[in-house]
Amino acid sequence: MDSLTDGLAADVLHRLHQEAEAADAPLAQTFTNGTSSREEIIGRIIEAESRDLKGLYNGFADNFLSVSPRLGLFLYMCVRSCKAKRIVEFGSSMGISAIYMAAALRDMGGGRLIGSDLEPSKIERARANVAAAGLADFVEFRLGDARETLNSDLGGDIDLVMLDGAFTLYLPILKLLEPHLRPGALIVGENAFEEASGYIDYVRDPRNGYLSLSLPFNQGRGNELTIKT
Repeated sequence: MDSLTDGLAADVLHRLHQEAEAADAPLAQTFTNGTSSREEIIGRIIEAESRDLKGLYNGFADNFLSVSPRLGLFLYMCVRSCKAKRIVEFGSSMGISAIYMAAALRDMGGGRLIGSDLEPSKIERARANVAAAGLADFVEFRLGDARETLNSDLGGDIDLVMLDGAFTLYLPILKLLEPHLRPGALIVGENAFEEASGYIDYVRDPRNGYLSLSLPFNQGRGNELTIKT
């Protein structure tokens, strides 16, 4: 059984990726206009997060900032390969990545995904999109700072974590969730940049209980796969 090949979830994902491309095109253009290097862009975002995290991401309220179809498929495969039953997502945005992961949960017979986002309008749209895909029973979205919303009531051991929120919070969120990670748990980070928060240095140091490496697709987006050893 594979909900990504055809069916309701596949149809909704196709529509959402088209909407995301249209909504994010102007923003992507500002990042690729050639006047700033990748390092400069990342540095400006890190500085803006440190200055006004909520204000920065409120400015992105209409942007999907979503995973690519390729990374979405990878997420689906990760959920199925580790037979996940409990997933936590930091930075749910419009719910595209949640649909990929929740589809895998349903295809395996059940499970729970807990997602979090700062922006109220995104949480509202994410809930509507997940419902449209027929996956509302598998997903809970929490509104607010993930350092608070993911601090309790996770329901047990975590099998998979998806990090796709504020760059500077990846390491704090990981450390918050560490006591709940089962051995063999997977952590997928998008925009896991070496310049931000010390996350990459931490997960690539085996002394911290992880093995980690960059993913060889969507180059430049900082995709990282980590396993809890």
